[in-house]
Amino acid sequence: MTFLKQHNQTVFDELMNSFPTSWGKDAPTGYPTASVNISETDDAYHLSLNAPGREKADFKLNVENGILTISYEKSNQQEEVNYKTIRREFTYKSFKRSFSLDDNINAEAIEAKYVNGVLQVLLPKKAIATTSPKQIAIN
Repeated sequence: MTFLKQHNQTVFDELMNSFPTSWGKDAPTGYPTASVNISETDDAYHLSLNAPGREKADFKLNVENGILTISYEKSNQQEEVNYKTIRREFTYKSFKRSFSLDDNINAEAIEAKYVNGVLQVLLPKKAIATTSPKQIAIN
């Protein structure tokens, strides 16, 4: 059975080994993390990354050497001259998540969309060629 892996661990290993000590802490790279749900269907993995209040243009997805990296970097906003912020509680920190892709994932067909504060990433599986049994005649 194959899995989508994160940092060379299966997702199951990540959850079991890090609970509860690393939940809510920064990733080993020093970046804050975004929560992610991973689901599997017969033909794809589905990642849902919780990232409300962000702009889709600030996300970057990259696949290199079998590693999917999802990052977010907020563009600097210039405050209007006549507009003074009294209190700022919204924070949109940059983050970066990397996932090792299994060999059965079709990296060329990965798709992503940002809907209602959730970055949805589709990781389609490669079609597996099935061969049916064949009777060979003996001459």
